[in-house]
Amino acid sequence: MADTQIVKVDQGAVNARILAKEVKADFRRVEAASVKMMTHFTSAEGKRIFVRYFATLQLNAHFISVIAPIKLKHEDIERVEGALRAQLEAVTDDLNKAIDGAELLFKNNGITSLATYDTKPLELEVGIISSIGRRYFEALNKLDQLMPLLQTLEIHEVITARDADIQRAGFKRAVRAMAHSVRNLSTGLRRRMNELAPKEPERAQVKTAKVDGKLETVTDEASAASGAVGEGKVEVHVVPHEEPAHAEQT
Repeated sequence: MADTQIVKVDQGAVNARILAKEVKADFRRVEAASVKMMTHFTSAEGKRIFVRYFATLQLNAHFISVIAPIKLKHEDIERVEGALRAQLEAVTDDLNKAIDGAELLFKNNGITSLATYDTKPLELEVGIISSIGRRYFEALNKLDQLMPLLQTLEIHEVITARDADIQRAGFKRAVRAMAHSVRNLSTGLRRRMNELAPKEPERAQVKTAKVDGKLETVTDEASAASGAVGEGKVEVHVVPHEEPAHAEQT
């Protein structure tokens, strides 16, 4: 029987291409229990933002909540966490309103079927290690839910293509901005911790002195003394201290 299928249905190649661009995050130093959840992203927007931002957001949130309080005041950390939760709540509320508004348009215009994707859903098990990570995961799922609603309304000409694009771009930007906020706040706390760290003592300056044509390494005191010795010609050159080439890198 001849194959009459006009559109070839994806068998996972799209997800493979998306996952190939995944930002790898090192969780080996995270000694925390996690709640295991399954992803089920169907939209291109939901898949790509999840792959690009979710893992790094979790690491940055872990640093804020677990690592930073070791050296910084708990009151400061709580203010940072409060600001992040408020931002996440605002993004989630906006997504909920958009979903409710789209569903109302479905009802008012007699639309009973939702546009679906011919690509396979992105289904992975992930470990949620913080409340901020859980809230962001929920926001990603709401973004994924909204995308086909907008596409359906556009197909039925309930909204224009321009209106659909504006809404898509706005919500994608808001969800990405959330991840950027967590990263920026984590970087700021890390900088404050570094400023509080005790400074290393300055290394002694090493000098080389050329005495009667011979190059010798001397201390500050030795170079001063050798400059006062007899008629020997002394040339002192200051050079930066360097570790031996065979020393282990820390």
